Amino acid sequence: MIKFKNCLFNPCHSDAKKGTEEYPQKIGAPQEQKIFTIQSLTSATNNFENKLGQGGFGPVFKGKLDDGRDIAVKKLSQTSKQGKKEFTNEAKLLARIQHRNVVSLLGYCAFPEKMLVYEYVAHESLDKILFKSAKRDLLDWKRRYAIINGVAQGLLYLHEDSHDRIIHRDIKASNILLDEKWRPKIADFGMARLYPEDKTHVNTRVAGTNGYLAPEYVMHGNLSVKADVYSFGVVVLELVSGQKNSAFNLDPECQNLLDWAYKLYEKGKAAEIMDSTLGTSADLDQVATCTRIGLLCTQSDPKLRPTMRHVVVMLSKKSGVLDEPTRPGYQGTKNRRPRRYSNESSSSGTSTATISRSSRSTTTTTTAAAGTATTWAGVGSSSNPRHNDHHPSSSMVYSSSDPHGKRPMEG
Repeated sequence: MIKFKNCLFNPCHSDAKKGTEEYPQKIGAPQEQKIFTIQSLTSATNNFENKLGQGGFGPVFKGKLDDGRDIAVKKLSQTSKQGKKEFTNEAKLLARIQHRNVVSLLGYCAFPEKMLVYEYVAHESLDKILFKSAKRDLLDWKRRYAIINGVAQGLLYLHEDSHDRIIHRDIKASNILLDEKWRPKIADFGMARLYPEDKTHVNTRVAGTNGYLAPEYVMHGNLSVKADVYSFGVVVLELVSGQKNSAFNLDPECQNLLDWAYKLYEKGKAAEIMDSTLGTSADLDQVATCTRIGLLCTQSDPKLRPTMRHVVVMLSKKSGVLDEPTRPGYQGTKNRRPRRYSNESSSSGTSTATISRSSRSTTTTTTAAAGTATTWAGVGSSSNPRHNDHHPSSSMVYSSSDPHGKRPMEG
């Protein structure tokens, strides 16, 4: 059992020198984790030579332990304020989790620098393979279907079967890692939240990524497991189509992938949603099922979305006839013109959020003057996320970006 102590961020001099830092409360971890010294990680990473990427909290390095295991080391930047909060959150939550479809936290170092040590995942994150045509052929239908199943199993574990109920809040293609067997692993728990079992939802500030945010969460700050279900549905449709929701441009009449997929589904042309590169590898029955599941998960009314347990049942072909999906997007906005709100509040640059609401689509755009960040294969994020303070009374959404243009700022 691991104990976390305040010296994770406030060195306890007597123990810190020995590299035996602990955290303040018992976490209930299903597996023991190791306390790494700065010396051991410096040696394992060859003095932090092989940089894999840059996350919102700091750099990520590849290393090898004495027992031969490859590792990825997240190193908290000394200048990252928001990263400190995400770093602590991820350490505490991942200490509770052990599942084949969730990235494993092997241990941590708390002094003199703060680092998290993960299993190394061999392949790139899903977004870097799926949305680049040169590599897309690596993802045949069998692998894509296995990824959909694996992510569903991972989310079911987080929502219902883990020691604590957890909402990830940032499910997206760049936060899904693929190991050497192409098994998906959910990563980046910096924005995850514990979810009380006796609550239907919690009200919180909006944090997430362009193209994956559930409408009720954007509009009212209502967070529930159905927000993860919505994000999962977007990922499913992206895997089926090979198209990125937030960058969709195949049909000028459709503002995003969800709008386009539902339009074709209504016309009985759902087969046209399938990525043309899948060719003969596709199982058309499975493709049709996954398309329907993606649309069911992205329905505007969260009450109509299935739970992840129901999704797993549907994928197992044991659910019989699937429900008919309703239109994705915001509720009660038919024939209403999109409204735009913006706020400039970032010290690193100007960030503008645009919320377009219609009966069929949701479009959110974030622009930052700061540079974009590259990422390790899944530890961190390659998309520009948004963080909003939402005030339902005024229907105003605020957004700000960090210097990397990718992580939400805590106000």
